[in-house]
Amino acid sequence: MLSFIMKRLAQSLLVMAIVSAVSFSLFNFVGDPVNNMVGQDATREQRVEIRQQLGLDDPIPTQYTRFIGNMLKADFGLSYRIKRPVDDLILERLPATLELVFVSAIISLFLGITLGIYTGIRRNSWSSRIILSSSLAGVSLPTFVIGIALIYLFAVHLRWLPSSGRSGTVDFGWWKTSLLTLDGWRSIVLPAVTLSLFQLTLILRLVRAEMLEVMRTDFIKFARARGLTERAINFRHALRNTLVPVITIIGLNIGGLIAFSVVTETVFQWPGTGLMFIQAVDFVDVPIMAAYLVLVALLFVIINLFVDILYFVVDPRIRLGG
Repeated sequence: MLSFIMKRLAQSLLVMAIVSAVSFSLFNFVGDPVNNMVGQDATREQRVEIRQQLGLDDPIPTQYTRFIGNMLKADFGLSYRIKRPVDDLILERLPATLELVFVSAIISLFLGITLGIYTGIRRNSWSSRIILSSSLAGVSLPTFVIGIALIYLFAVHLRWLPSSGRSGTVDFGWWKTSLLTLDGWRSIVLPAVTLSLFQLTLILRLVRAEMLEVMRTDFIKFARARGLTERAINFRHALRNTLVPVITIIGLNIGGLIAFSVVTETVFQWPGTGLMFIQAVDFVDVPIMAAYLVLVALLFVIINLFVDILYFVVDPRIRLGG
């Protein structure tokens, strides 16, 4: 197991090295940071002074080494637009994104696995066909279209839920949460449902396909021949083997939620890191863009590393295969 973990760690470090190179390239190829900081009216002397302060006249290897050192310390400099440390801005926005991803993951996993098991067991029923037909909306429709439709229905027409923003937050100093108040839950429902639909559909169809495949295997036929009840066969034997490949999809699911949160946060004006990234793109705020890319890559790497280890523990075939 140790060698398996070391291989995954080496792959994770390689991914982070590539992402760091891409993030560093933003500072050199996406606009002039001096123009973004001082504007067009600055004198030539002021521009030269700022370039020297930022180290922009140093050789590229020196700049990249300094960038890696600052990245390891979570220091991405000052925002060009807000003139505040980028790490402070991310820490302020990160709780909103993580809570949105958490609620969306719970919705997609719970409903996806539950409906996948149901449609796999009752594959010929009308209710299963309706569920499968309805689930196509989660794959075929873009996230922003789903979000706008939910806003029109539940916020504009029915007026049950707010259309944008994050309300009802409770500040603990180190964390600001909206999951402890009714207003907070009302504000997170629409963006969480919007963000979860695509992943919910993928999990539903994967669980259903795996359930149908497992139900055709010989050990299920042998369990029926032994006289076991359908409940024991479905949930004690079939479900256990069905969920093994789903573990990998769970990791991709959470990573996808983090990536797709950019669109959802923009539609619902949810004050998370995704909305901050879109605003940074509009103003060419390179430090925020670079920090966001590194943050998302780091979360992807950590989640997938954890899932790989969990998959190694759960599935004996990986251990036997070396």
